[in-house]
Amino acid sequence: MAFDLSFFQSQTAQQLRAEGRAKDLLLLLGHRGVEVSEEDRERIVGCGDPDVLGLWFRKALTATSTAEVFASDGESGADAG
Repeated sequence: MAFDLSFFQSQTAQQLRAEGRAKDLLLLLGHRGVEVSEEDRERIVGCGDPDVLGLWFRKALTATSTAEVFASDGESGADAG
C-alpha cells in the first residue's frame, strides 16, 4: 500500500518542524541558564529553517552564551553578532 508523504515535504510541515525546534532550543537554553535577549529570542523564533535551528540546538548543548550558538564555525563567540 502506497502512502502520500507529500505533507511531510510541504511548506507547512517545514514550518511546524521549525517552530518545534525553536521551542526546543529556547527550552534548552533556559534550562542551561543561558540568558536569551528579546532580540535573540526573535531571531530563534523567526528562523524558518529546521536545519539551521538544528545546528543552533547542537551548539547550545555546550554554549555559555547565545553568541556562541549563533557563531559560525571558526568564529569566536565574542566576535559573533
